[in-house]
Amino acid sequence: MERERKSSSLTSALIQIAPENEEFRVAASTENGNKGSKIMDEVKKQVWLAGPLVGVGLFQYCIQMISVMLVGHLGELPLSAASIATSFASVTGFSLLLGMSTALDTLCGQSYGAKQYSVMGIHMQRAMLILVIVSIPLAIIWINTGPILLLLGQDHDISVAAGEYACFMVPSLSAYGLLQCLVKFLQTQNIVFPMMICSGITTLFHILICWVMVFKSGLGFKGAALANSVSYWINVLLLVFYVKFSPSCAKTWAGFSREAFHNIFTFLRLAIPSATMVCLEMWSFEMMVLLSGLLPNPQLQTSVLSICLNTASTVWMIPFGLSGAVSTRVSNELGAGDPEAARLAVNVVVVMAVVEGILVGSVLIVIRNVWGYAYSNEAEVVGYVAAMMPLVAASNFLDSLQCVLSGNARGCGWQKIGAFINLGSYYIVGIPCAILFAFVLHAGGKGLWLGIICALAVQVTCLGIVTIRTNWEQEAKKATERVYDYAIPVQVE
Repeated sequence: MERERKSSSLTSALIQIAPENEEFRVAASTENGNKGSKIMDEVKKQVWLAGPLVGVGLFQYCIQMISVMLVGHLGELPLSAASIATSFASVTGFSLLLGMSTALDTLCGQSYGAKQYSVMGIHMQRAMLILVIVSIPLAIIWINTGPILLLLGQDHDISVAAGEYACFMVPSLSAYGLLQCLVKFLQTQNIVFPMMICSGITTLFHILICWVMVFKSGLGFKGAALANSVSYWINVLLLVFYVKFSPSCAKTWAGFSREAFHNIFTFLRLAIPSATMVCLEMWSFEMMVLLSGLLPNPQLQTSVLSICLNTASTVWMIPFGLSGAVSTRVSNELGAGDPEAARLAVNVVVVMAVVEGILVGSVLIVIRNVWGYAYSNEAEVVGYVAAMMPLVAASNFLDSLQCVLSGNARGCGWQKIGAFINLGSYYIVGIPCAILFAFVLHAGGKGLWLGIICALAVQVTCLGIVTIRTNWEQEAKKATERVYDYAIPVQVE
């Protein structure tokens, strides 16, 4: 009897508990389903943003590449001059303008999330004004490219020709700055497909314009530089017309305003670290090419390293698109006061970057023995490229991670932290390691690339630590404060 009573009591207890357990299971299942749904939604949003941004990056990259390719048909001297002038322009001009424009990743992105739509147009106008002013001293530097290259010990004929090429590229300076401001303005509103279409149209026109300028105008290789300027201005005009007349920008573009002349120094406090962050990284890669010229058999070393850098720059466009996507998502969500959504965006993009890095790295390793033939028929060059490809694959994996983490930094407004990290990674660790491996341990071009890998590893580690330790609730509060500190008194829509 006692055993039966205990059994009956246990049965009653189980009957009472069962509904609660069932409710718990249903709730847990619902929560897991909602979480999975949120993750998939975030993946879709980032792919939707990143895909067109990859296209925009590739199309803009193709403009200068097409010009150099057409100039290559004129002979070795024009090709060398155009290549050196393009590299010089990137270091002394384009990188700085691109870096300063990334301040809009933070300002416009967070303003859009906070629904301070009218302020976004003010931010863009202010950035345009500053970048046009900055273009003036940069233009003076470009005009003196020839004497500067001679002062640096470059060949006389190449320096003179590169100076002529750079002079014809001067009109592209302000156009490039305006273009980057327009791109950031639209990107932070998640308007990316029109940008890709405009960039694609510009690149198609550039092929025709460059061919006419180089072979039919009588300008020769200087016509390619002028074609760059014309194409950049065409891209700017296409985006200006879109911003002016598209209903998508009706809330964010209210016309020109005198408010753009206010808070300039406040804007510079974010733009200067942004430029420093970008320039420190880009300059270090150009320095690798210069160092390769000091190695034994410099012609081989420079050629192979240039091939590897060109390959790395091309595949870098994929993480570049992911970087723009996460920058937009994080800045939008922080501006909207949703720290959990911002945290989810970072977690999702890191996983996407890891997958992308593994896939692209695997492809590079698989094609390593034939990739060199795309650039040269010499067995020595092809073999050296094959030996370098595993290092390029490793650097691409790390570069994918640092790219998306840097995008998160821009979305949060951590440009100053990013600048210090890049300074330490590339100039305290990367370049000294490259010199050690290449010149002391005699690893040649492989040693220089190992230095880049060391820099990327330190950069990823530091940015990763900062990201992991982030207080997202506090970042959302900072974003709100930043939006209203920069804003003018406007009505919140």
